[in-house]
Amino acid sequence: MTLSQIRRFPAMARKTYQIIVRGKFAPLGDEQRATLLAKAGDHDVFRAKFTEDGTVTYEPSLLAFTFRCLVPATEEEKEAAVIGRAETLAVAAVRKLGADYRDLKSVSTDLDTIKIRRPGH
Repeated sequence: MTLSQIRRFPAMARKTYQIIVRGKFAPLGDEQRATLLAKAGDHDVFRAKFTEDGTVTYEPSLLAFTFRCLVPATEEEKEAAVIGRAETLAVAAVRKLGADYRDLKSVSTDLDTIKIRRPGH
């Protein structure tokens, strides 16, 4: 499955989930460490965004990473399936950086269920 297939909106997208996937880098070789350290500024937490493509952030310690993304879903899709799609995106993003992963843990929020409290109401 390609990244564009994973990211493709379901035919009748009605919900959007905000998902945070946390994981650890698998043991890294010297070349992998050097490559990740050279790119660390581009993956600083202050650059993190929730987008459909997702954003990978990590610290120079290279122990763990965080992937943030928005995943559209149909009303019928189960949250577990949506999280699975986000984790697949996270794995692809980490591998694109030249690393591997372990110990993924994810948290999702259905943005349609968030209630905005306005002052004075």
